[in-house]
Amino acid sequence: MRLLIRAEELLMFCLGLYLFSLLDYSWWWFVGLILVPDIGMLGYLMGNKVGAIGYNLFHHKGFAIAFYFLGIYLSLPLCQLIGIILFSHASMDRIFGYGLKYDKGFKYTHLGEIGKVNE
Repeated sequence: MRLLIRAEELLMFCLGLYLFSLLDYSWWWFVGLILVPDIGMLGYLMGNKVGAIGYNLFHHKGFAIAFYFLGIYLSLPLCQLIGIILFSHASMDRIFGYGLKYDKGFKYTHLGEIGKVNE
């Protein structure tokens, strides 16, 4: 099952690359911004609950897609870019087993516990 989920996330990451290619930005923007959503981890400095909320906000694909569609509706390429980066980053994280966080701690995700082999 893990392989199937990772393959699905890889395809979603490729979708993010494709959508980015439709925008009028240089590729270095994608490379330079792809890790920015990890800023959501700073919430963990204020505890597990705040950390999980901050992390999940920047890694929720529904939020990313809504941001992208808002950019389309308002004809704002920057908004589309933000949505694509959030979506692509979340897919990339899930390829490596990092999912949305529970408020028990950073290693507790909807994909299972980080570092623990889940079959």
